[in-house]
Amino acid sequence: MDLSTPWLGLRLKNPLIVGASPMVDDLGTVRRLEDAGAAAIVLHSLFEEQILREQLASLHVESHYESSAEALSYFPQADDLRLGPEEYLELIQRVKAAVAVPVVASLNGTTEGGWLHYARLLEEAGADALELNVYALATDPWDSGEAIEQRTLAMVRAVREAVGVPVAVKLSPFYTSLAHFARQLDQEGADGLVLFNRFYQPDLDVEELDVQRTLRLSDASELPLRLRWLAILSGRVEASLLASGGIHGALDVLKALMAGAHAVQMVSALLKRGPEYLGLVRDDMTRWMAEHGYESVESLCGTLSLAHCPDPAAYERANYAQILQSWRTPAGW
Repeated sequence: MDLSTPWLGLRLKNPLIVGASPMVDDLGTVRRLEDAGAAAIVLHSLFEEQILREQLASLHVESHYESSAEALSYFPQADDLRLGPEEYLELIQRVKAAVAVPVVASLNGTTEGGWLHYARLLEEAGADALELNVYALATDPWDSGEAIEQRTLAMVRAVREAVGVPVAVKLSPFYTSLAHFARQLDQEGADGLVLFNRFYQPDLDVEELDVQRTLRLSDASELPLRLRWLAILSGRVEASLLASGGIHGALDVLKALMAGAHAVQMVSALLKRGPEYLGLVRDDMTRWMAEHGYESVESLCGTLSLAHCPDPAAYERANYAQILQSWRTPAGW
């Protein structure tokens, strides 16, 4: 059984990638993930805010300019973020020395600026690829969708020009025309698209009159949104496609591959069940493929994409009406 798959111009031994998470901070855990079958490991993100804070601190603005000190108060406190920029570069080197699989660094930001020069430093530290995480929530009513997209394209262009390693862009699903934007990213040289980022929704504490921040792990109910857009984009962009969010078992992996993904990222399931669970997913996937006559992952990829699905309307508007009309009032109402 050939489980290898192309991704970002690399050849992975299987489609199972460990997504960004705290697990990578412990080298023992990193080795366990590789032993369990991880084909690549994505480090947690280095945030634009972390880099800007360090750049401002290096100018000693906090102690000399009151206005700058006030501006710095809007950045997360150093203790709130896992590693500073220099420590992050050291983490890349340590993880690279610990495993043989590709190691992917992650930059998380929303604007084009001096912080992007860290892309080159991440490459020099040994990263095999870079995941550009464009986590942005549009809250300004005067900020148009086109302006947001153009800023993202400018970021991708700047990073693509700065590094020689492959660059993947991690997107949210909240674009007016995601397919068109994906093609624009393709034209800017993005080597891969990661579908999708997860927006963590706040809750409210009505007694304390405060906002509560709670990390909720994903579940398989989040997968269908990824499947829809994987299927739509498969064969229409040159970039590799990767599913992130809602991958919890072998059937989830198989669905993503059939929709058009070249690989998948797993995080929540591993946080819940431990690194060795990855091996169980790989074995279950291999068993299913053998039972159904598939000899390779590549023969599976895209078999249920929009271009190949027996019922392409299931991915489009017609599906909306059909699902709504399928409801039947329960007996006894």
